[in-house]
Amino acid sequence: MKNLSAFLSILSVCFMFNTVVAQDADLETDLEQLIAPNVIKQLRSVDTIPEYHSKENKLKLTGTIYQSDGVTPAKDVILFIEQPDEDGNFDLRKSGDERYVFHRSWVKTDANGQYTLYTFVPGGDRRYNQPQQIFPSIKAPATPKYMEDTLLFDNDPLLTQSCRKRMKKNGDTSRILKPQTEDGLLVAEYDIILKSDTMAMR
Repeated sequence: MKNLSAFLSILSVCFMFNTVVAQDADLETDLEQLIAPNVIKQLRSVDTIPEYHSKENKLKLTGTIYQSDGVTPAKDVILFIEQPDEDGNFDLRKSGDERYVFHRSWVKTDANGQYTLYTFVPGGDRRYNQPQQIFPSIKAPATPKYMEDTLLFDNDPLLTQSCRKRMKKNGDTSRILKPQTEDGLLVAEYDIILKSDTMAMR
């Protein structure tokens, strides 16, 4: 088990953008390189993260991905997430020469732009003042892959009022998840509006 500092570094303050980025350039791998072509063809709109069934705070993350107009559902969009474990540590594994985060998953939106991921609420690394975060990336057909802002949790004590105010000022509060318990399972909805081609190319 390795902690967040061994893998990632602080990028910005108060979570206004993705708060961490890969330190090792080899880890900045495009989604197409992470997923074999035959696997991409098999992706579904529903998937489950490794070790989901053994976790206490199980989370169903579901929503709709829309085209950049904010209205038209976007089908066949790949949503990739990775996250630390319940203690706030990234479980790094190796496959050949590649390192990867064990707690990761992919889905591809259906014809209605919908997706569902069964995961768990990650921990925050209190030693390094890191909040509870899920790290999403997007790959829409015929457009470059890009990282979405990290998903945060409303009841996280490290998500301070000052950070919330700054996020609200920038219209950035939709990524604060507010899970509700349904039949013993935490459920959070998160809709995504695709960035335009120009915005995605960064």
